[in-house]
Amino acid sequence: MRIIEVKENKKQYLDLLLLADEQEDMIDCYLDKGRMYVLDDNGIKCECVVTDEGNDTLEIKNIATVPQYQGKGYAKALIDFIIREYKKKYTVLQVGTGDSPLTIPFYEKCGFVRLHIIPNFFIDNYNHIIYEGGVQLRDMVYLKRTL
Repeated sequence: MRIIEVKENKKQYLDLLLLADEQEDMIDCYLDKGRMYVLDDNGIKCECVVTDEGNDTLEIKNIATVPQYQGKGYAKALIDFIIREYKKKYTVLQVGTGDSPLTIPFYEKCGFVRLHIIPNFFIDNYNHIIYEGGVQLRDMVYLKRTL
């Protein structure tokens, strides 16, 4: 298993990026300014995009695992890599996600705690209704982990 930084042609992973962020123009808002990593384990299994948000804060903007490989620890391995890679440069790793029974427990298991909520984020910023784990996403939940 190896983790590779993608510096060019990031859109070659658009199908994977769209698993975590269903609207391409939203991905376009952070993809160029972010650093992208892919996890290769006999083929690409997972990707992650992180951005510098200032104030010693790094943010996970997108993280997704190929569906048939979900639940096998690839996203956790990528988060662990991000923590190791950036802990000397940042004090906080944060992530914004939908209030979903699939994502919130995953991040909490990775050591994140709830920070704040942006009400109606998914309703105001996406051109379609998004469901995850049978729940309509409305609010953006921010979680953080101290590095």
